[in-house]
Amino acid sequence: MTTADRLRAEGLRATRPRIVVLEVLDAARAAGEHLPVALVADRARAALPSVSTQAVYDCLDALARAGLARCIEPAGHPARYEARVGDNHHHLVCRDCGRTVDVDCTSGHAPCLAPSDTAGFAVEEAEVVFWGRCPQCRALHTAPPIARPEQHAAEREEVR
Repeated sequence: MTTADRLRAEGLRATRPRIVVLEVLDAARAAGEHLPVALVADRARAALPSVSTQAVYDCLDALARAGLARCIEPAGHPARYEARVGDNHHHLVCRDCGRTVDVDCTSGHAPCLAPSDTAGFAVEEAEVVFWGRCPQCRALHTAPPIARPEQHAAEREEVR
């Protein structure tokens, strides 16, 4: 099914900006990326230079409402978009660099968690964000401090 067919199947017009934005999200999914709007816009402009940032926002909103994209908003980080939809997955987010990774739910179908009191809500989904540090940021936190050149000079003077 083409990107245009996917849009039409969800009741959306297959405009060039929507096609390009959805293709950007599809490529990001294949690469395991979750993109902030600015990066979606940059990548969309590579294929469609005239697309405005506002048009990208409008496309992302339409795609999310149609169920073709998902917006995640980790606290303290910009909203990110992904094309992985329709399954019960969650996210790992690095506290330092914001890297976001999909993680499958181990509890089964949505909602995979149930609140102690629903307050009359019909719970449809539970969104879980696991916070920590990615391997690269952990390595930075555990690496010994790098000595500054002036420290080496001072140490050489002490040895004399």
